[in-house]
Amino acid sequence: MGRFKIAALLAAAAALAMPFAVDARHHGTHKASVSDSKAETAALIDSAIAGAHRSDASRARDQYRHPKETLLFFGLRPGMTVVEISPGGGWYTDILAPVLKDKGLYIAAHNNPNGPAGQQRQRAAFKERLAANPDMFGKAVVTSFGKGIEHNIAAPGSADMVLTFRNLHNWMGAGFAEEALRAFHTALKPGGVLGIVDHRLPEDRDSEASRRSGYVKQSDVIRMAEAAGFRLDASSEINANPKDKADHPKGVWTLPPTMALGDTDRDAYAAIGESDRMTLRFVKPAN
Repeated sequence: MGRFKIAALLAAAAALAMPFAVDARHHGTHKASVSDSKAETAALIDSAIAGAHRSDASRARDQYRHPKETLLFFGLRPGMTVVEISPGGGWYTDILAPVLKDKGLYIAAHNNPNGPAGQQRQRAAFKERLAANPDMFGKAVVTSFGKGIEHNIAAPGSADMVLTFRNLHNWMGAGFAEEALRAFHTALKPGGVLGIVDHRLPEDRDSEASRRSGYVKQSDVIRMAEAAGFRLDASSEINANPKDKADHPKGVWTLPPTMALGDTDRDAYAAIGESDRMTLRFVKPAN
C-alpha cells in the first residue's frame, strides 16, 4: 500500500504523531466502480451485520439504527473510499470496514491522539481492535479529527463518501461544526456524498435547546451544510421515531442506550426507544 502526505497537514502531522495516511487516489483498488451494484452492496452489508465479530449489545441496536437501510440510502458501494467521522467504539466500523475491505477503503477519522486521556484510550483501543482482526477489517486506516485538526481526516478530493452518525450536535456545542463541515467538503471528490444522522429537534423549538439537549433542528443542519458548499440531495425517515418528543429531563441521554436517569422511569424511556433522528444525504457539487 502506498503512502500519501495530506497536503494541508504537513506541519500538523508531526505534532499529532500521525505516522501516515493513505491516499486513495494512488491506490488502484480503492476506486468506486459503476459495476458495484446495489444488490452486491446489500449482500455485503447483510454479511457484515450477521458477522460473529459484532457483539450482542451492538445487534440489539440494529432495530433503532437501521444500518442496512441507512447505508443503502447514502449510496454506499464496496469500491468506495469512505471516511467515517468520530467512530467511537466502532459500531458502524463493524459494518463499513468489512463491506469495503476487498475493493474499497475505510478511513476512521478518530480522536485527536494528543487529546484528553479518555479520548486517547478510546482511540488506542479502536486501533488495537482493527489490528487484531485484519481478515474482518482489512487495511482500514485511522486518521485524526477534532477541534483545530478537522482537516486531518483525508487527502483533499480523495473520498467518495464522508459519514457521521450522531456527532454533529457535539461539534455544534463545541463551536466547530462549521469548520468540520468545510473539512468534509475539502476531503470529498466532486460529486461525493456527505451522510449525516443526528438527533432531531422539532422545528418549533428554540435552536438554543440544542446546547442542552443533544437534539438539533434539521433546518439548522441543512443551513450549515449548504453554507459549507454542499447541496441537499435527499432526506429519509429511516431513523425516525415518532414516540420521541425530544423533551426529556437529561436531553437525548435520557433515552437508551445511555439512560441517564438510571432506574427513574426506566420502563417508560425504554418503551420510547432511541431518539428520533434525521437522515440527510448531501452532495458536493461537481462544479
